[in-house]
Amino acid sequence: MQAVTYTGERTFALTDVEPEPVRPGTVRVEPAYVGLCGTDLHIFHGHMDSRVTKPAVIGHEMVGAITEIGADVTGWRIGDVVTVMPLIWDNTCPACLAGHTHICQNLQFVGIDTAGALQQQWVVPSELLVRAPEGVSLAHAALVEPVAVAVHDVRRSELSSGQRAVVIGAGPIGVLIATVARNVGADVAVIELDPGRRALARELGLTTVDPGEIDPAAWVADWTDGAGADVVFEVAGAAAAIHTATSLAKVRGTVVVVAIHPEPRPVDLQRVFWRELRILGARVYQRTDFEEAVRLIAAGVIPAEQLITEIVPLNAVQSAFEKLETGAALKVLVDVGGAQS
Repeated sequence: MQAVTYTGERTFALTDVEPEPVRPGTVRVEPAYVGLCGTDLHIFHGHMDSRVTKPAVIGHEMVGAITEIGADVTGWRIGDVVTVMPLIWDNTCPACLAGHTHICQNLQFVGIDTAGALQQQWVVPSELLVRAPEGVSLAHAALVEPVAVAVHDVRRSELSSGQRAVVIGAGPIGVLIATVARNVGADVAVIELDPGRRALARELGLTTVDPGEIDPAAWVADWTDGAGADVVFEVAGAAAAIHTATSLAKVRGTVVVVAIHPEPRPVDLQRVFWRELRILGARVYQRTDFEEAVRLIAAGVIPAEQLITEIVPLNAVQSAFEKLETGAALKVLVDVGGAQS
């Protein structure tokens, strides 16, 4: 079968590999579509070379169909359309014993620490499976994982109806967070420097702010009658963004750090102290977040069609990453199953 492997030095290659055997407790899935995300882009840039064993098959945003079922697997049938919650925890570390299995201290992230979905046949533990939303296209169903990220971020923030939220960064996760936040009844504003991404956010009915033209702190102060935002989601991953985030939150407001920062950033702790701000990390998700993501996609809440910039064949992964790093694309899907060929 064919798989796409990361070989280091900003290089992905299409290779022939032997399919992995199905073992007890596992299933074989034929991925249809795999989404490329910001974490995958970090891998492309070499930022995770100390963690990724090369050559590596990556990819964790996916949808596909079960083609083979191993012994001891129940509740699934061949042909079932599924996505995967790509987390494997040990159930023994202090975090797991405290009930936080999704951020296990020895967490394995499938598609980073173990083989991912950019291959024509993928064997995964059956307990990772989540049934895909019914009545939607496979391409739209491939967005369940990133939507689950947004659901978790909003749930962790404790944002509620009638509150005001600011999202810094209108990339795929930023737009999804804004969409989920709006769905819970919050008023949402998105701060984005890139005109193309800002335009898409506006097309989706979101209020946008251009930080190159308007001071975000002054705008938010005016928008909230001087109070500040109830919740600020930092999704841009830039030093300026985390500094801006603390300036936008109200007294006892919440700043949620969503972006992956590759290096330590300065934080305005004077502002944190002065306004008694709460700073939260939001890393991955729990199964309840996946279930809610499935519901939101099935209900048409998520603007999947507008979010998918392009669908490329398996042999175009290298060029897809090169396009993603320019910021010219929002969500790129890889057609692993050949539906677009």
